[in-house]
Amino acid sequence: MKNMGKNRYVLALIACVIGLTLVLAGCGGKKDEQKAAADEKIIIKIAYGNNVGEPNDKAVREWGRLMQEKSNGKVEFQYFPSSQLGSQKDVTEQLIIGANVITISDGGFLMDYVPEFGVTYLPYIFDNKEQLFKLVDSDLFTDLAQKLETKGLYVVHSKWIYGDRHLLATKPVTKPEDLKGLKIRVPNIKLSNEMMNAMGAVATPMPLAEAYPGLMQGVINGAENPIPVLYGGKMFEGAKYLMLTRHQVNLSTWIAGKKFIDKLPPEVVQQLKETGEEAGRFLIKENEKADKEAIEKMKAAGVQIVEVDRAAFKEAMKDFPKRFKEFPPEIMDKVYSIIKE
Repeated sequence: MKNMGKNRYVLALIACVIGLTLVLAGCGGKKDEQKAAADEKIIIKIAYGNNVGEPNDKAVREWGRLMQEKSNGKVEFQYFPSSQLGSQKDVTEQLIIGANVITISDGGFLMDYVPEFGVTYLPYIFDNKEQLFKLVDSDLFTDLAQKLETKGLYVVHSKWIYGDRHLLATKPVTKPEDLKGLKIRVPNIKLSNEMMNAMGAVATPMPLAEAYPGLMQGVINGAENPIPVLYGGKMFEGAKYLMLTRHQVNLSTWIAGKKFIDKLPPEVVQQLKETGEEAGRFLIKENEKADKEAIEKMKAAGVQIVEVDRAAFKEAMKDFPKRFKEFPPEIMDKVYSIIKE
């Protein structure tokens, strides 16, 4: 009997030891899994419409270099220029469902999700990038970004100047009346359509890739975009007058899906913001250089540079925000107050 009791004690002790070993092994396995997850490389796909070699493309790759350096190699960008992942709408829908993608956008497009976001895209409101950056740093922009999050989208950073938008056409234009009857290609965005019509032309929405054949075939009489984009698309072959309208200082906003951002370590999200803004400063220099180079190359190809009466255009467009219920006086008053500080 004594031996049986002793044997039971020994068996119980062995069972406890085995159980404790399994528990410790399980804890160790969990820690190992957590460590492996922490050490795992984060792949982020960067989607944008620009072609390889354009200023925006160069700045995106600089962003990737800075991010890899800042994260000690933990984060790697994969680049998808020339709309390789689909249209802006398609990519944005991918973001909402949680894809590991960050894409470039702007206020004109984001109006579909938060209507007031269009204030960042209004023509002849902002005279320079500094005014736009004041807006980005304001409580108004913070509020817009928070509203965007309720739609499943997250603003990664927004101090990114796509460029000053100008007009290329088949005839010279110096004042709004000169645009009458001219069919000008614009992005398929409501704000862009209304803008070009208000400026005096006939807005003709189409994908950017279709602008060149459209000009060569006479379907359109011109297009608007930053100068390097107009040059990169070879649109000067079908239109020989470049009007320096600077109707928009085009602020871009890089967005991701809220679901994807919530899965990232907070320090990685912060690094994305910091390196994105640094790459934005790189982009400003690239844009300045590319503008000068593109203008010289256009001149060599027979393009005439036309200085417009910008004051006349500003006067013609002064009541443009009133066309939209999305921009009530209280919103516009805030915008004017911010940029005049």
